[in-house]
Amino acid sequence: MNALRQRWARIAITLLPIALVVAHVVGAWRLPLLEGLDNFIHDARLRATMPRTLDPRVVIIDIDDASLQQLGQWPWSRDHLARLTTEVMNRQQALVLGFDILFVEPDESSGLDALRRLADGPLQHQIGLAEEIERLAPRLDHDAAFADALSGQRVALGFYFTQTAEPRAKGVLPSPLLLPGAFPEGRSYATRWNGFVGSIPQLERAAPAAGFLNVLLDAERDGIVRSVPLIAQYTGTNAQPGYYESLGLVVYRLAVGADAIVPVFAPAGANTGPPPLAALLLKAGTRSLRIPVDGTASMLVPFRGPGGARGGSFRHISAIDVIRGALPPGELKDKVVLVGSTAPGLEDLRSAPVGAAYPGVEVHANIVSGLLDGRIPAVPDYALGYELVTVLAAGLVLAFGLSLGAAPRAVLIAVVTTVALIAVNTWLFVQAGLVLPLASALAVVGLTFVLNMSWGYLVETRASRNLAHLFGTYVPPQLVNEMRADPARYSMRAESKELTVMFCDMRGFTKLAEQMAPVDLQDFLNAVFSRLTEVISAHRGTVDKYMGDCVMAFWGAPVDMPNHAELAVRAAVEMATAVQALNEAHRQSGRPEISIGIGINSGVMSVGDMGSAVRRSYTVVGDAVNLASRIEGLGARYGVEIVAGEATQRQAPTFVWQELDCVRVQGKMGKARIFTPVARRADASRRQYADLEQWNSVLFAYRAQDWEEGQAMLAPLLAVDAKKVLYQLYAQRLASMSLQPKDLNWDGATRFETK
Repeated sequence: MNALRQRWARIAITLLPIALVVAHVVGAWRLPLLEGLDNFIHDARLRATMPRTLDPRVVIIDIDDASLQQLGQWPWSRDHLARLTTEVMNRQQALVLGFDILFVEPDESSGLDALRRLADGPLQHQIGLAEEIERLAPRLDHDAAFADALSGQRVALGFYFTQTAEPRAKGVLPSPLLLPGAFPEGRSYATRWNGFVGSIPQLERAAPAAGFLNVLLDAERDGIVRSVPLIAQYTGTNAQPGYYESLGLVVYRLAVGADAIVPVFAPAGANTGPPPLAALLLKAGTRSLRIPVDGTASMLVPFRGPGGARGGSFRHISAIDVIRGALPPGELKDKVVLVGSTAPGLEDLRSAPVGAAYPGVEVHANIVSGLLDGRIPAVPDYALGYELVTVLAAGLVLAFGLSLGAAPRAVLIAVVTTVALIAVNTWLFVQAGLVLPLASALAVVGLTFVLNMSWGYLVETRASRNLAHLFGTYVPPQLVNEMRADPARYSMRAESKELTVMFCDMRGFTKLAEQMAPVDLQDFLNAVFSRLTEVISAHRGTVDKYMGDCVMAFWGAPVDMPNHAELAVRAAVEMATAVQALNEAHRQSGRPEISIGIGINSGVMSVGDMGSAVRRSYTVVGDAVNLASRIEGLGARYGVEIVAGEATQRQAPTFVWQELDCVRVQGKMGKARIFTPVARRADASRRQYADLEQWNSVLFAYRAQDWEEGQAMLAPLLAVDAKKVLYQLYAQRLASMSLQPKDLNWDGATRFETK
């Protein structure tokens, strides 16, 4: 909860993109950029997952450049198309033949009409001319020949719907698939048209079926064919109003023998209006196929792969080869055959997700192929709910995950979230054919990441840089890095805390300074202080200041450390060891050796930015600090390098301690027990424990003014270590005290008036 309170501003700024994208999802504020991104994602996902295999059931008879070169420019005389139809349906025994071609005008290429006009006009006196022309008419009437070839075959022609201010019609339409009454009133269930361009009546009557060739192009967006209407509503007066089927749908119905189609409506739910259209149900005997459609009765095109003769999705046969009978008999048996053109000059190329110049006939071929496979991608009716859930889930995960974590973790969360969204979306598309929106969720991920990281860099990183500037010269780098994780917690403001403070002084520095040149002394001090500071930093200490030959440091601030006393003692022991190593190097280089005295004390002290208006520093002050400063100078009197107060000794139980004395130092009335660390408890020997127990007996006798007992207890220790300064000091004290009468007011404390 504390982290949430500290990062509330960052979380709030990250929630803004979620609100923006949600407004887009629910339609309150449409963002064309996201719609375009969804189309881009759909196209990329389609290209990555489409089969790219040949469908041997569907064949394209291609009016290609080679055919145009040999038979002339389009339109060809329809006797060629009659031969093509007869070849495909009779000799090749194809299952269905569909024409992606308009037959709007009568074929006058044979000149039959011109001959009849001559026979009725200038040459009417030529005996037998009219009769001969009529005898030849069946051979010269190419429309009749084509109509005869279409008659009784499973063939579908094409027509085209138009929408104009003044309804226009040319040719005729077949009977509608569904009458207007098949759909409830009050809602638009398909694209609506008031005009058409159909086939001439002679051909329309001969062909058993026809389908419209329109594909949906959104000119206001990118003009790419992604879906085609399966049914469309004609509302004009030049043909029977109703719902007509597309070429792809009618060819499929002829192929599978589906004789009925039923609209399927979505549940109305809370909406009391007409229910939306959900699917079209095709029935072929006992079998049925449910085709999901959108609000315009359109189906997403299940593209198999790239288009054209080299695309590999469908076999392309040049029309000239079919017309001349170059194929072996029965090679197209039970195939669905579509006649269309890939020639650029005939302008039947579309922009599709799988190619910028995709043959229009292959759009219909993909519809037929997808229906035959049952491979029908669809946008489910719960797509809006799915989009809202993914947007909110991804947004909230990132809003809190990015705000409460470090930068590497934030990047990982953003990457994992993005991968998860793409993986789930792609899996649903591949396994279930569900086309679900993804752009809005990815937009939330991108926007929240950018805003969050920008806020972190511009606001929190600035605070982190300020923090590093404030504490960088005092605090070890590893502590500064910890503080950067939550810079709001730290400031220079003074506060009272229990800390541990250390004073480390070089003994005999005055004499040393007299013997060395200033430059040499500077280099010498820098080398010593650098090594001691390394040890302090390694144990998470904060360097307070350097004072001549003394360095002051403390533990427990600005970063809280429950074991501050333990860390300080460890640092002191290692500093003493480091000085020994320095002295070994100094002996080899001819530099003077040094010794140090360390005073450590723990207690409540004030820590913060203190000083004058001219100069300030992050430091500690208080009685506990003063005591550490005073006891630092006592080490030489007791023959030890490290002297610690009782509070430090009590809070560092991993060390074995030897009590030195009970003292009153300059400036303090109360007495204080002082100690020195002997060894880590895990490393202490039985001999050391025995000596300490013996030493405690000496101190007990000393403070009880039992001088003879104290001397008796001290004797074994002196026998083992006669040169130990501490033992010699107490031997002198006991000998001196034994010559004096007992002091009834004595409390066992030694008073020191100087440091």
